[in-house]
Amino acid sequence: MKKSLTHIGVVGFVMFALLFASTSWVQFVTADSLNANPLNTRQILDQLSRDRGPILVDGTPIAYSVPVDDKYKYQRKYGSDGLDPRAYASMTGYYSIVSGASGMERAAGEYLSGESDALFYDKVGSFFTGEQPRGAAVELTVDPKVQEAAWKGLGNQNGAAVALDPKTGKILAMASTPGWNPNPIASHDSKEARAAFEKLDNAPDNPAYNRAIGGNLYPPGSTFKVLVAAAALESGNYTPDSRLNGPATLDLPQTTATISNSHAGACRGGGKPTLAQSLAESCNTSFASLGMDLGEEAIAEQAKKFGFGQDLTIPLTVTPSTFPSGLNPPQLAQSSLGQYEVRSTPMQMAMMTAGIANGGSMMKPELVNRVLNADTLEPITETRPKELSRPVSGQTAEQLNTMMQGVVTDGTASVAKIPGVKVAAKTGTAQHQKGAAPHAWFISFAPADDPKIAVAVVVENGGNAGNEAYGATVAGPIAKDMMEAVVDK
Repeated sequence: MKKSLTHIGVVGFVMFALLFASTSWVQFVTADSLNANPLNTRQILDQLSRDRGPILVDGTPIAYSVPVDDKYKYQRKYGSDGLDPRAYASMTGYYSIVSGASGMERAAGEYLSGESDALFYDKVGSFFTGEQPRGAAVELTVDPKVQEAAWKGLGNQNGAAVALDPKTGKILAMASTPGWNPNPIASHDSKEARAAFEKLDNAPDNPAYNRAIGGNLYPPGSTFKVLVAAAALESGNYTPDSRLNGPATLDLPQTTATISNSHAGACRGGGKPTLAQSLAESCNTSFASLGMDLGEEAIAEQAKKFGFGQDLTIPLTVTPSTFPSGLNPPQLAQSSLGQYEVRSTPMQMAMMTAGIANGGSMMKPELVNRVLNADTLEPITETRPKELSRPVSGQTAEQLNTMMQGVVTDGTASVAKIPGVKVAAKTGTAQHQKGAAPHAWFISFAPADDPKIAVAVVVENGGNAGNEAYGATVAGPIAKDMMEAVVDK
């Protein structure tokens, strides 16, 4: 009898120990993963019933929550007076009961939801009051005047525009068209929200792509010649006055193919233009010849220094731009013109432009300026400028600055002239698909002697101009308006 009781006691103790261990495992070990499980309806309801913090642009909310009389308690809204939600959707993203979160709603989710460790004291206060912690406000770096110039300039054309402060890396504008409205996706009617998401996801022009930092990358066309010129100057074998080979037509080795200029005849200097003249005129044959002389390694290394192939978050994820490898001479010649398999985001080209403007110091792009207490607007965290790399020397940056000013004063980018302001720029017209109109590119910065803004604009398939498009005529006016929004202040 005693032996049986002992056996029952041991079994009972073991069962209690297993029960205690399993409940402890659920409470302390797997709690986070259970909370994060998208099928956990309690967690979803908990998140949606919080007073989520606003996303601000120059003090104005472009995403915010309002109280509603349903089980979710708060409704997410986008846009405000004077700020079109479509113009900012590529940044804000959406917050949805059926589709989760995207854009800054996801990237800054821990702040907006109030869950970040940086909000520790607010969470402690909420513990004693029994209230849900209120989310923090996330203030973006965007200048609404520059963003409006980009948005209106792109209009009904597909494309993207990015503007950076060269000295700090702050993103002053990041527009992607066609735009889209996040409000229907944020609906508390699950049927309506799902239909809105599916419509966005299946739209033929892919508006959900943030073309400024991802989606289908673009061949940068002749804007890439600035990078090739940088590689030449950095090699120590060239100066802005070095003479290049710029005939009307360049025969490519190992093939019967040729490269011609966008204009009839040879380039300046009787087919022997200087490097500076080649950039101003955007001479194809001289840059194709220069690229083959420099070699793949020199150009690839320069591209890497400017950020090609590198991962970057702003805190949105930026798709790495690419420069191909294993090139034969004809492929290298085409790549030196920003063609063949060279692919870039507008953000990458804006970074390159800003690095040159900033004397060879390329700052890390940042979209978040500060995180603020939503009630007091006191700063909780603040983004500090950070140098990402030094892709070129100060001397090379100064030479490129002068050369790019020459593109405006005596070359293809005269459309960017601003009275009383020195402007540096480069045009690009990129072929990308047989039978398709070219992409129109424009990169620039101003004032060239004290840069406050660096810009990159791309308009897909020539925009409204179609096959008649050039970077100067289609993308140039957009870039000019964006620069004027800063330099005219």
